[in-house]
Amino acid sequence: MAVFRIERFTSLPAAESWRRVTDWERHAAQVPLTTITAPMGLPTGVGTVFVARTGVGPLAFDDPMEVVRWTPPAAGRAGLCRLEKRGSLVRGRASIDVYPTDSGSHVVWVEELGMRLLPRWCDPLIAGAGRRVFGRVLDSMLDRPAGRRP
Repeated sequence: MAVFRIERFTSLPAAESWRRVTDWERHAAQVPLTTITAPMGLPTGVGTVFVARTGVGPLAFDDPMEVVRWTPPAAGRAGLCRLEKRGSLVRGRASIDVYPTDSGSHVVWVEELGMRLLPRWCDPLIAGAGRRVFGRVLDSMLDRPAGRRP
């Protein structure tokens, strides 16, 4: 499995960071050739399923995900979201944690991805690409310049 971790610090309060990074449809605006649909609609909670579709025409694939843990931040407590990737091509899990800090919040995103059609030696390449792509997603969603701390 390809594994990567992204961390960002922001001056946004934890509740606002959480709201932004768990706005699933908004993720698609930052990932090329991707749309995200939440067939069950909102609000999100345990059992919510949404699908990221990436590609063009017959070269597209679906990446269905299910929320298996949903604990929004509250009263100084971290927000914890766990996703299971249940696609035929992409398998694995993701976690998005939002920790309150004295100056805002600390967001930690960890992905474990298995790509069915790719050999294991591709895992470091997938992890590197994931760090870059999803790092940009986080930067955009948190409205901060790439790679900068507040």
